[in-house]
Amino acid sequence: MSYTNEELYQQDKSNYLPTFKRFPLAFAKGKGSRLWDVEGKEYIDMLAGIAVCNVGHSHPKVVAAVQKQAAELMHISNFFVTLPQVELSKKLKEISGLDHVFITNSGAESVEGAMKVARKFAHKHGRGGEIISMAKSFHGRTLGTIATGQAKYQQGFEPIPTGFKQVEFNNLPALKEVISKDTAAIILEPVQGEGGINPVDKSYLKNVREICTEQGIALIFDEVQCGIGRTGKWFAKDHYGIQPDIMTLAKGLGGGFPVGAFVCSSKIGDAIDYGDHGTTFGGNPLACASALATLSVIEEENLLEEATKKGEWVRGEFENMKAKHGEIKDIRGLGLMIGVELTEPALPVVKLLLEKGIIANATADKVLRLVPSLNIPMEDLKKVVEEIEKCLSETMIEHE
Repeated sequence: MSYTNEELYQQDKSNYLPTFKRFPLAFAKGKGSRLWDVEGKEYIDMLAGIAVCNVGHSHPKVVAAVQKQAAELMHISNFFVTLPQVELSKKLKEISGLDHVFITNSGAESVEGAMKVARKFAHKHGRGGEIISMAKSFHGRTLGTIATGQAKYQQGFEPIPTGFKQVEFNNLPALKEVISKDTAAIILEPVQGEGGINPVDKSYLKNVREICTEQGIALIFDEVQCGIGRTGKWFAKDHYGIQPDIMTLAKGLGGGFPVGAFVCSSKIGDAIDYGDHGTTFGGNPLACASALATLSVIEEENLLEEATKKGEWVRGEFENMKAKHGEIKDIRGLGLMIGVELTEPALPVVKLLLEKGIIANATADKVLRLVPSLNIPMEDLKKVVEEIEKCLSETMIEHE
């Protein structure tokens, strides 16, 4: 039975909890950097499921790994060990330089686990359990993670869990002012995603690392969006040469399959006792097989180098565009995690691009977020840049 986009959109509105303000589009197939809706229209995907499909849609190696594992064993209790979980833990330890791995199902779950481990470490060493986060941050949608995030995500969900403070990003004096003996952890995104693609300042991060080391505070890097090759290195932290105590992962880790993780140093991890944390589905062999295949593809296809090269090209094109068009205020990011800040809201541009068969995203109101697959062809990127320039001109005419 065939459906139109509108038919499925209306059915969704009748049945699904209305938490997403969706576009009236239903996708049926993806391959590489392309998507097709149920009516057969083709799109260049510059969103990749919000920085999830880092090796593209339905990469053959990831598909084969999932198919093979699904035919053998999809789930087993964490009372037991499986080869895919052992291999994934070993690989994440190797590429992160940290010591302990815990595999989860999502980014929010990874952050929740990281905060629990940080608090356990703090309590064992006579500190309080307060967690400091950054303004414009985004760490998830659970009650615990919205307590670290933006006020707009907290409205209507009071009482918000206590034990959280927030300070301005990249503002060292503001951070120092709120640190106390009650501080258990500082959490930040090396490149803020939802907040508008805002990279951390290197000197700021160096100082934060020093403060945390001196005072026994756990430093948590949330790399859910900026990790797994997105910025042109395995993790955004690698651009800064600064190691966190705990790092959270998800999104790009499974090549489209839901899987997350947090990794931590032995200093932090050794504070955990048996039974302190757990998960039913986290680390299941199917998710681990998908993650292992994804990491393998990134290595085999040199996607770290590809993300670096393509990201530099795209940002260069936007810098040229900025010199000609007053509607571009700033260009930010690393690798293929790019934010183009406009002088007007970005949503009209996103809608125009969608009509032209290009999927992008507006975040932080005026920021056009571009996070395509790391193996997106250059011809796709060239077409996208050309179409964005046309869209900017069209929206500026409307505003005039």
